[in-house]
Amino acid sequence: MKRTIIDLFEESVSKYGTKEFLLEKHNGKFEPTSYNETRSQALKIGAGLVAMGIERGDRVSILAEGCNNWIISELGLLYAGAVSVPLSIKLEESNDLIFRLRHADVKLVFVSKYQLPKIRRIVADLQELKHIVVWGEDEKNLVAGEMTLESVVKRGEEYLRDNEQSFLEIGRSLQNDDYATITYTSGTTADPKGVVLTHRNYTANVEQALSVVSIPSTWRTLIILPLDHCFAHVVGFYIMIACGASVATTEVGRTPMETLKNIPINIKEVRPHFLLSVPALAKNFRKSIETTIRKKGKTTERLFKLALKTSYAYQGDGYNKGRGMRWLLKPAVALFDKMIYSKVRVAFGGELRFFIGGGALLDSELQRFFYAVGIPMFQGYGLSEATPVISTNSPKPRNHRFGSSGRLVQPLDIKILDEEGRELPVGQKGEIVIRGENVMAGYWKNPESTADTVRDGWLYTGDMGYMGKDNFLYVLGRFKSLLISSDGEKYSPEGMEEAIVDKSPYIDQIMIYNNQNPYTIALVVASKENINRVLDERGVEGAARAAEAAKIVAQEVAKYRSGGVYADEFPDRWVPAVIALADEPFTEQNGLVNSTMKVVRNKVEKHFAEAIAHAYTPEGKAVDNARNIEAITRLLAR
Repeated sequence: MKRTIIDLFEESVSKYGTKEFLLEKHNGKFEPTSYNETRSQALKIGAGLVAMGIERGDRVSILAEGCNNWIISELGLLYAGAVSVPLSIKLEESNDLIFRLRHADVKLVFVSKYQLPKIRRIVADLQELKHIVVWGEDEKNLVAGEMTLESVVKRGEEYLRDNEQSFLEIGRSLQNDDYATITYTSGTTADPKGVVLTHRNYTANVEQALSVVSIPSTWRTLIILPLDHCFAHVVGFYIMIACGASVATTEVGRTPMETLKNIPINIKEVRPHFLLSVPALAKNFRKSIETTIRKKGKTTERLFKLALKTSYAYQGDGYNKGRGMRWLLKPAVALFDKMIYSKVRVAFGGELRFFIGGGALLDSELQRFFYAVGIPMFQGYGLSEATPVISTNSPKPRNHRFGSSGRLVQPLDIKILDEEGRELPVGQKGEIVIRGENVMAGYWKNPESTADTVRDGWLYTGDMGYMGKDNFLYVLGRFKSLLISSDGEKYSPEGMEEAIVDKSPYIDQIMIYNNQNPYTIALVVASKENINRVLDERGVEGAARAAEAAKIVAQEVAKYRSGGVYADEFPDRWVPAVIALADEPFTEQNGLVNSTMKVVRNKVEKHFAEAIAHAYTPEGKAVDNARNIEAITRLLAR
């Protein structure tokens, strides 16, 4: 069956035409744009592109913050038969942008006024780039080669007067296997590759996702994640289009920090029914909730902790919520919900039913927390090469279990393979391999990587996991992230890293390392704010502060060793025996995390090679060694 993105959108316009689709803040309030109005604007932009010489199959980039123009412009370029090359606004290095724009042979770029300086710095190096279309900037401030979006729309209106039917035929003639986007992976273990996703990849993944999650047409979402990723495409707005629901975008500030501060304000204004999230955002939300509770005084804080303890006992692992003797706790949980949790939910607009979590693994403790306060964060699993959704926990009864990555979307085939490519039985861990209409067409201009990743229609994810007897998928981490002991045993560190960061107020980031070494180490970025605060409370002064800070970090990791409060969570032999302290955080600026805030392990290993090597010396075993003291001193003073 032919079903392109244009087909999907046209179906919904026909069904929901006058209903609001997009919500964007103007003059202090969120104003709606209907499905009909969105189509009209998209056609004008698409026709404008054709009038400017953009042909079917040409690549067009978008480098901008999330907004109506982003979604409408992408629909417009798809109507014109072009291929979208969405770019992350977090790309700061000129070389990163030059590589993507050159590699994809981009002919036109849509860019916001805030991102325009990045394009101006590199335009001389982009011979294929013919047009720069700027959003939100006055024409008088533009230079040669740049034009406003309004001028593109004007050209489109003129073109449609005489060529409307021939233009519409471009969109109608698109086929399932026509390319829709080239999305560059940010890569945690390798250089970026251009993931080619077809029109049918997207529409199939929408259908698959809706097999596990239902979205009523009356629902709204607020997209707080970057629009360039296919997770935001599929779950943020293509699913909403399919269901006739509404999509709001975060109010764009003059700086990234200002935009970030707008998120909690916009959540209250839009009152979304669900939100997309990643672990970094989840942790910030939890921190904000706990800070608010703490400010209300010791009594409220103690009551909140009792409420959590009671709720945790009642909900179990989500799958067995309220079962057995747990049902006795139901009245107490209901009371706490009325007294405390309902007030917490008001800060999220009061209508929020759940989060859908993507990106890195989400620690079970975080899942328990949000489940307790009545806005569950359902962990999902996917990757760009799968458009991206492969599985997810969901609100449907018996369809969520903490620690799992949920039920597989349908239809989808899965195999778990050992290192020799043999299929493993249920419960045994190996590489996750999937087959379905959501599997990418390949990597742009990279046949070798394509052949290695997609074989006979099966996508080799590079992730380790297993299917449980409960029919849930359990993802353990990237094969390239595995710890390998001196005797060859392998273990995935990502779950442990997430747990340590989530439970410890004194550790902001951690990378656990063992590459056929006699013991495992941890490279730790301490929490400057929290450690300085506790040192002040203890009255620690001068040179003693660094040694005490190192000791605090060591005590946090020791909680996972034999005899510690979390001793049973992970195999003792894999818990770090030695701590190496970092003198700077892992950031996008130093290249140690990617645009989705995942640690780029190979770059961290290279950046901190000396610290890692020192941890395997006799001097490095003591947490208060001279190198660690020097590093923590620099970090606390930053």
